Amino acid sequence: MKNFIFLLSVVAIVLLQPARAERYLLPPSGSSMVGQLAIISARHEDTFIHLARKFAVGFQELVIANSKVDPWLPGEGTQIVVPSRYILPDTAREGLVLNLAEMRLYYYPGNSDSGTQYVHTYPISIGKEGWHTPHSLTRVISRLKDPTWFPPESIRKEHAQRNDPLPASVPPGPDNPLGKYALRLALPGYLIHGTNEPRGIGMKVTHGCIRLHPDDIKDLFNRVSIGTPVTIVNQPYKLTWHSGQLYAEMHPNEGNESKTNSRHLTQFVKAVITATGSGKDYKVNWKLANDLAKTKTGLPVIVGTQRQ
Repeated sequence: MKNFIFLLSVVAIVLLQPARAERYLLPPSGSSMVGQLAIISARHEDTFIHLARKFAVGFQELVIANSKVDPWLPGEGTQIVVPSRYILPDTAREGLVLNLAEMRLYYYPGNSDSGTQYVHTYPISIGKEGWHTPHSLTRVISRLKDPTWFPPESIRKEHAQRNDPLPASVPPGPDNPLGKYALRLALPGYLIHGTNEPRGIGMKVTHGCIRLHPDDIKDLFNRVSIGTPVTIVNQPYKLTWHSGQLYAEMHPNEGNESKTNSRHLTQFVKAVITATGSGKDYKVNWKLANDLAKTKTGLPVIVGTQRQ
């Protein structure tokens, strides 16, 4: 409850009916904020896996935004923050952008027929410990419908050690871990693909590839063409000015948090100074910014304000 009151004191919470919202109008120049936060009341049968899919967010996103709530048994009437407001990653707004730290993919299709610009966003799963998804600038080189999976020798060896041998190839069907759609990257050995186990979306569970919910990869597959650029970054913190206020969003680092926390905290402070050092008359709540960097809720929080 203390964390919940803290959240209410620093951000505007919008009460929404349950709905999926995966496409947003790109904000005007100078802002990188899209979406809205929501508060919902859990039902007795809810789990975070169920709620994550219902609201198009990742499992881990829900966990870090609601650190005091049991993700497997939230309890009837428990208030849960749905982290459906995002600061866009600090990258060029083109093609596919994957931010490993927040386990989220952003797709910028460019101008529509009407000239309106949108961003589509989807929760993803990424590489587990020992199988990290690499940072990279790459592109889509092929689109595969009903792909056959050819497990690499390293994965076959891992399964053999667990007495769970894999065949040299897995044909399309319910046992294929790639699902029904895949986008092959110029990065050798890596795909953006679906899954036959959608419960793991928003977790670090893959062997390095990027995994989407079956409905999401179908939607993305039908939008993306060969040659689409792909930018894979690890941005545990993001900042933007929005309506005269400086928002910061902090996620656990994609790598070893214990070894990199102090370095990223220093980078976070430098980023705040950079964002406020361009001639703006501002006031920063440094205690709040420091608390945010430590708690890493994944939620955009106001840490600075322009003076009138």
